[in-house]
Amino acid sequence: MSTIGDSSGTGSTEPEETPGQEEATVADGRVSDAVDSREEETTEELSRDLVFDVLKNRRRRYALHYLRRADGSVQLSELAEQVAAWENDTTVDAISAAERKRVYTALYQSHLPKLDDASIVEYNQNRGIVELSDASEQLDVYLDLDAQPDIPWCNWYLGLAVAGLGVLTAAWLGLPPFSLVADVLLATLIVAAYAAVALAHVYFTRHAAAANEAPPELQEA
Repeated sequence: MSTIGDSSGTGSTEPEETPGQEEATVADGRVSDAVDSREEETTEELSRDLVFDVLKNRRRRYALHYLRRADGSVQLSELAEQVAAWENDTTVDAISAAERKRVYTALYQSHLPKLDDASIVEYNQNRGIVELSDASEQLDVYLDLDAQPDIPWCNWYLGLAVAGLGVLTAAWLGLPPFSLVADVLLATLIVAAYAAVALAHVYFTRHAAAANEAPPELQEA
């Protein structure tokens, strides 16, 4: 008696894959591998020259400060209003239309495209939406005020005062080698030391402020 059904006699009911199905499976695997490889790619490191070039402009620093505090993407109009308020040391409600427009135009035409080209933000110019990219995290060390080293300048001045007093006392008591140096020369050296520390203090303060200037309300926080 013949068996009706599978001519091979195995009794298998599983459908065989056609050549088209096999090609689709291979294609899906390749797409999956491509997606996985893109996900595994690390964020490209920003060069120091690029970071300094981006942060040398105060308006761009203000924009980055605001985007860091935002949760996700923000409207360009909203960003421009806050940056204009910071620049004019006032509130958003108090800025004029001209101040708002000036900042909006500069962000729209120049600053945000520059940040987008540097892969620091993701900027949709047509929709007027901007948000930080993953690469922007590399700027945190430069934008964060707490990242700046806290040089105890008062200790430097106090140390100079103690050292100067000790040198003058030793000269007054006739202790060598200070007794061999004229009083005028000792005083000149002490004044020169104070001047050097003062100049270093001024230089550091100005350059630190230029590189890491935070919006007024963050400075007060």
